[in-house]
Amino acid sequence: MEKANTQLSIRKQCEILNVARSGLDYVPVPEGERSHRLKRIMDELFLKDPCLGTRRLVEIFRRDYGEKVNRKMLQRLRREMGIGTLWCQMKTSQPAPGHRKFPYLLRDLAVVHPNLVWCADITYVPMPHGHAYLCAVMDWYSRKVLGWAVSNTMDSGLCLEALEMAVSGNDGKLPEIFNTDQGSQFTGEAWLGRLEELGITISMDGRGRWMDNVFIERLWRSVKYEDIYLKEYAGIPDLRAGLREWFERYNTWRPHAALGNQTPAVVHLEPRKEKEAEAISGPNAA
Repeated sequence: MEKANTQLSIRKQCEILNVARSGLDYVPVPEGERSHRLKRIMDELFLKDPCLGTRRLVEIFRRDYGEKVNRKMLQRLRREMGIGTLWCQMKTSQPAPGHRKFPYLLRDLAVVHPNLVWCADITYVPMPHGHAYLCAVMDWYSRKVLGWAVSNTMDSGLCLEALEMAVSGNDGKLPEIFNTDQGSQFTGEAWLGRLEELGITISMDGRGRWMDNVFIERLWRSVKYEDIYLKEYAGIPDLRAGLREWFERYNTWRPHAALGNQTPAVVHLEPRKEKEAEAISGPNAA
């Protein structure tokens, strides 16, 4: 808006831009410290028990944290965080108009080598003066994090950035199947079109079935308790730098009991024969 423009009045500029004059002087109010603190607590509680509803959360906040909150406030904060209670229900949130859904293909599938199945997910990241979203792409067999991205918005661009990192950094090797949840970022044409362009078969979790993507859910627990909660990054640049270091350590240095105490990077390049005998199977979807 150009208030000094002598050719167009403020009224005319508002008509052209289709905005209300009453909102020109609006100054956004930053989120309060209490809201940040409540979101941080809810993020930890969601990792402990994703089935907690707002009725129980109200009591837990009062009992364990001395916080007097009501359900309406918790529901609003959870919407802003992009999380919700996991429970069995009929016809839960529907995909956006034009978005496509795909069946879950990992039921009883023996995942016997790297690059057979990749998966991706998004998680909320609390910070002292705001929040961010983290998306990661993981190989189901080796547990290696192939790509990741951070943004202050939860959209398909965040997911595509993580996907492109995974594709470009895996020596040209692509998965046969890519599994995600049914979030709008993964059912939109931008994401689906890119996977189809790469010739990858698409699989999607059952609605509300976090266990269908259990390996990346475990990754979220690890990265938050071992890095994000401890360091409380002040901004997204610091968060990116810290996560880059943590993911490198996770992939190349830390031994994993489920991988015979080898690292994901080693298993991704040199699959273990005994692991092939075990054959990882996808969780049964309801």
